[in-house]
Amino acid sequence: MLTPEQREEFNKIFTELAKSLDISKEQHDAAVTTYEHVGEWLAHPESPLAPYKPEILPQGSFLYGAITKPIREDDELDIDLVCRLEAKKAEWTQFNLKKIVGDRLSAHATYKRLLDEEGRRCWTLKYADSAKFHLDILPSIMSSNFKILIEKSLSNRWEKVTNVEDLAIRITDKESFNYRDATNPDEWLKSNPFGYAMWFERQASLEFQKAFTLLEAVQPVPLYRSEKEPLVRMVQILKRHRDIMFNGNCDKPISIIITTLAGMAYQKETSIIQGLLNIIDRMPEMIQERYDPVLRKFIKWIPNPVNAMENFADKWPDNPQKEENFNKWIKQIKLDVEKATGERGSYRIQEALGNSFGQREVTTAFSNLGDNARLLTESGNHRMAAVTGILGSQGTKIPQHNFHGQEN
Repeated sequence: MLTPEQREEFNKIFTELAKSLDISKEQHDAAVTTYEHVGEWLAHPESPLAPYKPEILPQGSFLYGAITKPIREDDELDIDLVCRLEAKKAEWTQFNLKKIVGDRLSAHATYKRLLDEEGRRCWTLKYADSAKFHLDILPSIMSSNFKILIEKSLSNRWEKVTNVEDLAIRITDKESFNYRDATNPDEWLKSNPFGYAMWFERQASLEFQKAFTLLEAVQPVPLYRSEKEPLVRMVQILKRHRDIMFNGNCDKPISIIITTLAGMAYQKETSIIQGLLNIIDRMPEMIQERYDPVLRKFIKWIPNPVNAMENFADKWPDNPQKEENFNKWIKQIKLDVEKATGERGSYRIQEALGNSFGQREVTTAFSNLGDNARLLTESGNHRMAAVTGILGSQGTKIPQHNFHGQEN
């Protein structure tokens, strides 16, 4: 059991650790500028997509701020985007829409060079040589309800979104049985990245019952934030531990499961260390069991909070290793966090955290703590932390000295 002073000190450490996982403002701005240029090309008057007003929008962790830098400096950032159209030609199927988006990208000399092999749902532009990120672009059609919301927002910029399901879109998916046949978008696979972002922001907000506007839910250019809600920081920490533990294993726990369970388990804790410990304990309790009539057995179910019929753990029955790895990960991160918070002394804590969360980021975090301590020294508010030996604002007051060796 941590004392209040110890909890405060470890809260500072984990806060700095999470901050060290942030991408830089330069990386953020470069990604935004790049995908805006892609959007301009797709929407150019000469583009076959132009009549349907295509727009490139971020989704996933880049939208709600939980994106983390790669483990290795040479690895690429993964920026998930939606290419959202207001409508389409009546005869277009998913296949047609995806091909037209791909063909338009190929018509640009630079994008043609950057295009990767076609993915299941997305087109990918790889900027690894210069910017060290890649853009995954998901072609989609907005729903009729989405159109109504857009029209309302034009007349009332503060129009509140009361039903997040109205933010759903219809997407292309090569593995859909009707990929080449269905022309009615209502028969296409439904996704709701903007509704999900809105749900997550509500979970993260420390303002109870906060209402979000449509403009907040669908942001073409999310602001770069150096200060983030505790839940966002906890999700960053959880994902980094996952990345270190599984080191590229394709059966690692996926980010949407980690983010969803963390959001469900979060109870508005303002202390990152206390909230992290609580969330790790509660996450397994958020997993449901439902009977699957096709498999004729009960399966694990992690519901999409904005589409209860979608199971984020739908791959677990066919690949039990994914479920096993999730369970291993939950047990391991609990052990690793408890081990780190059980250590005393800066060196031992830093070593324990470095093994679990990455030496580079942990070193950066402790360096920042040292810099903060020096600032406190200069301001005359210099205290020695009781837990780590790091200088901070908690602990025993250390007297200042003048140049003559006399205490002030």
